[in-house]
Amino acid sequence: KAKGSRGKSLIGFFGAAVNMSEVDDNGLDKSCCASCGIAELDDIELKACADCDLVKYCSIDCEQEDQSQHKKACKKRAAELRDELLFKQPESSHRGDCPICCLPLPLDKQKSNMAACCSKLVCNGCIYANQKREYEGRLGYKCVFCRKAVPTTDQEYDKQRMNRVEANDPVALRQEGIEQDKKGNYISAFEYYTKSAGLGDLEAHFRLAGLYNNGLGVEKDREKEIHHLEEAAIDGHPDARYNLGCIEEDDYNIVRALKHWVIAATHGDDDSMKALMSAFKGGEVRKDVLAAALRAHKTAVDATKSTQRDTAEIYFRLNAEFVGNFN
Repeated sequence: KAKGSRGKSLIGFFGAAVNMSEVDDNGLDKSCCASCGIAELDDIELKACADCDLVKYCSIDCEQEDQSQHKKACKKRAAELRDELLFKQPESSHRGDCPICCLPLPLDKQKSNMAACCSKLVCNGCIYANQKREYEGRLGYKCVFCRKAVPTTDQEYDKQRMNRVEANDPVALRQEGIEQDKKGNYISAFEYYTKSAGLGDLEAHFRLAGLYNNGLGVEKDREKEIHHLEEAAIDGHPDARYNLGCIEEDDYNIVRALKHWVIAATHGDDDSMKALMSAFKGGEVRKDVLAAALRAHKTAVDATKSTQRDTAEIYFRLNAEFVGNFN
């Protein structure tokens, strides 16, 4: 095969130049329509198959005509592309970094807090530092991020929260879904989760998977459950990936299960680390793989620690009152 973009050209059967750099490993010529064979010219633009990157077509009619022949290869390639995306290590967990100290947020939801006024998730260390500053300076309590006054009544809190819901804030929509979920209003929760997930909220995808798994507000649907878990896992939701590993283990796909757990453990997920240890005891994981996962897990957990956060943990453990809104 020619290296780089300067591939050799051959004169095809119809006299059209075929660039060898457009011929894939399966011998399919991507420079011509897979159905009628017409070459891509200045006035003819070929578009790739919507589900895979194997072939191109000059029109919708040609794509439909070739569907019966291409369907099997397309389905196989689409699954391969999905797996490439699914098992790619995300840069960080879905919780991201604290917007104040810029350190990764812990996976433990009790170590951070989300304000109703701006839907920003802030670590307890920064909340503690802000409260300490306001107390010592005899200042009024304000949101550590947007500086709005902290609500003093349930009515004020609900008003702030619903303002964010009405503004179609995906985080606020998901939180409203959680509120409805707690009340047993599963149909309403499903609607809020769906809207939030459509706006890109990963936790909403995870919550939708739970509804489909338990048949709450919707009919049980394993395929949709897995879909939402995958959508959440792809962008770094460790709980979703751990659950996917458990599903693969139940289906006796241990290799896929281990891949999921290694990725989740790398983000500091304790359950995935425990699953890997159990698999190691059963002889399903090599010692070097387990050791690498342990090191990555420790690195991820250590990255979320700071002296300020440790102080805050002690303070909030000793003080029942916590100035914040919801997780």
